[in-house]
Amino acid sequence: MIRRSDFLLVFMLLMLFVSPSLFGGVNSMTKAIVSQGELKLFFAEPLEQQKIKHFTLPNPHRQVYDFIDTRLAHNRVPLGLGNHIRIAQNNATTVRVVIESRSPFKPIAYQPLFAKTAYHISLPKNSTHIHKGSSLAQQAYAKPQAQKTTSRRHTELIVIDPGHGGHDSGAIAGGKKEKELVLAISKKVEKQLKKRGYPVYLTRESDRFLKLDERTRIADRKDAKVFISIHANSIDKSKQDKMEGIETFFLQNTRDERAKRIAARENEAVLKGTDHVSKHVIIDSVLSGPKIVESNKLAIDIHKRMIANAKTLYRDVKDGGVRHAPFYVLVGASRPSVLIEVGYISHPKERQRLFTTEYQNILAKGIAEGIENYLFNRRKEIDF
Repeated sequence: MIRRSDFLLVFMLLMLFVSPSLFGGVNSMTKAIVSQGELKLFFAEPLEQQKIKHFTLPNPHRQVYDFIDTRLAHNRVPLGLGNHIRIAQNNATTVRVVIESRSPFKPIAYQPLFAKTAYHISLPKNSTHIHKGSSLAQQAYAKPQAQKTTSRRHTELIVIDPGHGGHDSGAIAGGKKEKELVLAISKKVEKQLKKRGYPVYLTRESDRFLKLDERTRIADRKDAKVFISIHANSIDKSKQDKMEGIETFFLQNTRDERAKRIAARENEAVLKGTDHVSKHVIIDSVLSGPKIVESNKLAIDIHKRMIANAKTLYRDVKDGGVRHAPFYVLVGASRPSVLIEVGYISHPKERQRLFTTEYQNILAKGIAEGIENYLFNRRKEIDF
């Protein structure tokens, strides 16, 4: 027979195990997604209602939620939510969520039944349009904010680096050359960005080769906000029917054999034109990881928009993900920088797509939208 005292002891131990936050612990926000017209937040521990503070701010209209005794589990939590939602570590123990809207609205915030570690907040009706990440997102706010955003765009130079060129053709398959593909896509990215009001500079506009230090020196000399190097992937004939997909890389050492193989292929080409740069210095720079965090954010924004756009044409587009690897072409850039592999030129089906104007346009649009989202979100962080 179980004694009452034993039952109470078991109950107390159970409560301690399932809900440490009840005893003064610091919770963590692990995930945030937009789904079915709601912002859905997820936490490591059950939430306490008294530790959620809600208030509003005018001009522009904002709904603010402070989660007390909470920390962001990692720096990817706030990413990919659209331009009207911001999440940040407001202070050491408070996570702040801000939802911006064109006009005042009354959100419905609640904990789903039997989901004590989740919290849902309804979004304004116009949020679906804002979330698409196009230039309309920046026009959705009051005129002073829109004017401020537009004026900043004109000073945010973007350097696009079409890989290879000249004697270096890059990957070749089916009679097609990587250097020609990436130059065509880069020019389309330039066009997309200029339509949005951004100044753009291409490291090459014709079929010429650039040394490693020349590519990144351009970005530094012109004080570019971001540096984007565009490439196409390839693999040996034994695997050419298996490997396909879009991949986006930022600079960092890796143990991933596939990422190292891709980096080695690109590095071999770019180092041929580098006779005075020490390989050891390059490797040391990789280990120091300049702008790694910001480059990671930039890579995520670009990759998400590229995949979303590509799938509007081909639902079977393979998502190779955002990855890190020691690409030497990114080492010298002292600003957020990514390398995009737009697909496998060695894969027959993907190669055919890559060399169509329609697919190149849709990829370029995705890259431009991703860059715009990144820059817009960075401005919001500064103004937060």
